[in-house]
Amino acid sequence: MNKTMPNDSMAGLSPALLAAAPHRLLFFVGAVNVLLAMSWWLLWLIDARWGVIGLRGGTPFGGWMHAFIMQYQLLPPFMFGFLLTTFPRWMGMPDLSRWHYVPVGLGLLGGQVSVVGGMLLGQEAMVHIGVVMALVGWGYGLVQLLRVLLAERRAGKGPTWHAWSCFTALSLGLLGILLMAAYLHGAGPWTVTVSIKLGTFGLLLPVYMTVAHRMFPFFATNVVRGYRAWRPLWLLAAMWGLLAAHLGLELAHANAWMWPVDALFALGSALVLWRWWPRGKAPGILWVLFLGMLWLPVGFALFAAQSAIYAVNHEFLLGRGPQHALYIGFFGSLLVAMVTRVTQGHSGRPMAMPAAGWFAFALLQLVAITRIAAEAAPDNYFWQVIAAAGWLLAFLPWALRSLSIYLHPRADGRPG
Repeated sequence: MNKTMPNDSMAGLSPALLAAAPHRLLFFVGAVNVLLAMSWWLLWLIDARWGVIGLRGGTPFGGWMHAFIMQYQLLPPFMFGFLLTTFPRWMGMPDLSRWHYVPVGLGLLGGQVSVVGGMLLGQEAMVHIGVVMALVGWGYGLVQLLRVLLAERRAGKGPTWHAWSCFTALSLGLLGILLMAAYLHGAGPWTVTVSIKLGTFGLLLPVYMTVAHRMFPFFATNVVRGYRAWRPLWLLAAMWGLLAAHLGLELAHANAWMWPVDALFALGSALVLWRWWPRGKAPGILWVLFLGMLWLPVGFALFAAQSAIYAVNHEFLLGRGPQHALYIGFFGSLLVAMVTRVTQGHSGRPMAMPAAGWFAFALLQLVAITRIAAEAAPDNYFWQVIAAAGWLLAFLPWALRSLSIYLHPRADGRPG
């Protein structure tokens, strides 16, 4: 072998390729954030439990910023990368150019680095700058999505309700970032509470479920013989209604009355999943989508139980367990499943689950269970440390593989 030949992992490496397609750049940003955000949180938890690192104070409460980073900075780059790619295709419009999506990636990446750097260094000004950068990148991305929606309307097409549903959720996400910015500039703590709740029930769940409603039956139809897609639009309306009801009750502190809404959501999502479930031979890269979605009815069943217990004895017995069933179990599992699928397909690779994907998906199930159980453990912070370390261990091979793919040309030689 010629020793002067570059290593396979370095051959064809080109950072310029990140601007070749929205998913390349935004997924790259997201993969970086997956590791960066949880690395900081692991350090914060270790310092909170043992006090051995000596992280500087003078910044917002770490728990609040963890919730903000995970909801508004870690997951959204993947969502923007997917939607900036698929919006034009859903509506039969021309693909977006790099100037439509590169500023989005730069804003979200810069915002994440600045917020995490500020939390590590004890520099509140950096946290402020990071939130503003995220706000600018997010707003720019929303404008580009709106351009496509309006172009569809001018062409006399649509409306594409899946696109409008996602746009509405991202608009609520922009409001959530504005609320956090308001807190950092002197508003009351209530703005943080609303921002965090809005991130879960106004942003992440609607986007995830809207994409699942449009894409999961479509994926199954392509590979499962005899599969019949079922995705009536009234499901989107029902989803928004139940999420709005939960959010309204939670913001009104009517915790004792949330259980009927949450129980209905748990039952409804379980029935939808049963209707979507593949009943035939299917590849693993399809199965992980539906297995990950199992966490949705589980999470809302826990929310319902939490509310019912509170109605009886006014105790939040499950703590933040229901939230983490969604954050780690549902959002985390489907992040691996969906991003792996898009990455494989758009990089010209076989539509199969790679080993790094299986490792991440399987370990995340254990991480989710660990984090839920941590709420009942005597040494809560210790088990949170274990869960955070497990997240990093699960995502490290997957993220590094993904980063390499985004920096290399497609395996089939096609552009994009």
